[in-house]
Amino acid sequence: MPTLAGTTSTYSVSSGGGNREDLEDVIYDLFPDDSWALTNLDKTKASATYHEWLGDQLTAAGSNINVEGADATYSTSVAPARYGNYTQIFKKTFIISGTQEVVNKAGRRSEISRQAVKQMRELKNDVEYALVRNQTGTAGAANTGRSLASMEGWIGATSPSNSVATNVVLATSATAVGNWQETASGTPTAHTDAGTSGSFTEASLRLALQAAWDDGGDPDIILCNAFNKNLLNDFTSLATRNVDLGRQQQASITGAADLYVSSFGVHKVVMHRHVRSETVMTIDSSLWAVAGLRGFSMEKMAKTGDGEKRQLLYEGTLVARNWRGNAKIVGCSGT
Repeated sequence: MPTLAGTTSTYSVSSGGGNREDLEDVIYDLFPDDSWALTNLDKTKASATYHEWLGDQLTAAGSNINVEGADATYSTSVAPARYGNYTQIFKKTFIISGTQEVVNKAGRRSEISRQAVKQMRELKNDVEYALVRNQTGTAGAANTGRSLASMEGWIGATSPSNSVATNVVLATSATAVGNWQETASGTPTAHTDAGTSGSFTEASLRLALQAAWDDGGDPDIILCNAFNKNLLNDFTSLATRNVDLGRQQQASITGAADLYVSSFGVHKVVMHRHVRSETVMTIDSSLWAVAGLRGFSMEKMAKTGDGEKRQLLYEGTLVARNWRGNAKIVGCSGT
C-alpha cells in the first residue's frame, strides 16, 4: 500500500529537521598490537646512544691427553667479543583543538586522554616492530635518525643450509643469496632474503632448534606469523590434542599448538603480527634484552595556538647478549 501524500516521515525530516541521532556512547576499537618482545625480554639500562656488551663462548671440545710428568704448555686466552647496538628514538605526536576537547563527544569524555592511550599503544607497536624485524643498525647523522639492529639481523651463519643444523636454516627448496655471514663484532647489517622462497617444514624447525642448542642456547620460544603458525599446527609429530569435557558440555575442536616439544626442550609457540612472513625464529629469550635510554613518556608541548599538543617518546635498543644460541628459518613463503 503506498504512503499517503503529505505524510511526514524520517526520510523528509532526518537529523537536519530535528530528529535526534541514535549514536552509541562507546567506541569499538580494533587494535592489532603485539608487544611480546618489549614485554617479556629482560630490561636493562643504556647510558649512551651506542650501547655495548660482551659475549663469549667455549672452544670446541676435543681430545685432551697429556704425558705424565711433562711441563705445562700455555695457550693464548681468547678475549670476549664486544658487541653493540644503537639506540633508536621513537615518537608519536598529536594536537587537539580547544573546542574539540570541550564539546560533547560519543564514546569518550576527553579527546586528549583517548589519543594519549591510543598513541601510546601505537608507539609500543612501533618499538616491537623494530625489535623483531630485519632492520639494519645505523649510527645516524645530523639529519638522519639512528636505527637499532633488529633481532632477525643479529642471527647469522657462515653457510645457510636446508639439510644441516645451522643458525640460518633455509626453508625447503629456498635458495640463499646475499649476506648471511656471522657477525664477528660490532652491529650487524640486515640480511637479504633467500632468492627463492620455499615451505616452512618441521624438518627445518628441528634443524634450527638443534643449531641453537649445539651452540649452547636453550631455545624456549618459536616466533612466527599467522601463516607459518598454521603450518606448524599441522606438523605430523604433534600429538593428538584432546580436551576432557563434562557430560553436559559441547565438544571443542582444538587445532592449535601452543607448545612444541622437541628433543631440545619445550618451546612456546608465539604467533606474532610483526615477525616477517619470510622468517621463523627459534629464540632463547634469556639471551636478549631491551635497553632503555629514555623510558616511555608523554610531554606537553609549548602552546602556539588554540590547541593542546602532546609528544610521546621512547629511546632504546635491542641487546643480543649472545646471538649464537638462537636460529632462524629463512626463505619461507608464508604470507
